[in-house]
Amino acid sequence: MTTAPLPTALSPSRASDFLQCPLLFRFRTIDRLPEKPSAAALRGTLVHACLERLYELPAESRTPRSALDLVDPQWKRLRESDPEVAEQLFPDGEGLDAWLESARKLVRRYFDLENPVTLEPREREMRLEVSLPTGLRLRGYVDRLDVAPAGQIRVVDYKTGKSPHPRFEDKARFQIFFYAVMIWRDLGVVPARLQLIYLGDGSVRWYDPTEEELAAAEAEISDIWERIEAAGRAGRWEPKRSKLCGWCEHQALCPEFGGTPPPLPTA
Repeated sequence: MTTAPLPTALSPSRASDFLQCPLLFRFRTIDRLPEKPSAAALRGTLVHACLERLYELPAESRTPRSALDLVDPQWKRLRESDPEVAEQLFPDGEGLDAWLESARKLVRRYFDLENPVTLEPREREMRLEVSLPTGLRLRGYVDRLDVAPAGQIRVVDYKTGKSPHPRFEDKARFQIFFYAVMIWRDLGVVPARLQLIYLGDGSVRWYDPTEEELAAAEAEISDIWERIEAAGRAGRWEPKRSKLCGWCEHQALCPEFGGTPPPLPTA
């Protein structure tokens, strides 16, 4: 039996990986296999950066025009931080203009869903790291945290894709409840609202959680970690075939597709 070092903290994305496919969790978290850059993921990073910077402007300056003016300088910053990714995705600039225009469309749509002139977020891109009573450490970034004058907390998560069909919204719900659990344990307050803003189709979904729901979410997170630990002890990371396999870059190493995973790294 071969064991491998597990991460020291669990994030919403890695927990979602494990739920989707334990072998995918292993490839990303333990093997740290490289994955090709995604134009959609990079666009999400760009749009998030623009919306974060938007709230650095004075309230009266938070207009669609000023937000769109952020796209090019934020793209320049991303490109300079990782020029290889930019070249891989847009060799010789091919497709770049259309991609930038798609990012501008998402930034502009944000103004159909909220009025940033009236908002003063308490936090943007808030890094959280908390320990549950069980000792499990959780880690993640909250896109935006709003606090009302009376103290009510709203957690806001921007999504640059389209809203999922209600039958398939479990992943997004799980992730924002994960953030809510961290805030509950960090601040001792149950967030009044959890809000998902889908820029891809201009829809908004929200949940008003109770303490009981957060306790149930915390128990689910702890159960996922116990299953991760059990897989680590056994050295067995089982593949889980689904429709999402078509998007996976690691099919050549997956037993479901005739592949063989590499040996587990050791501590």
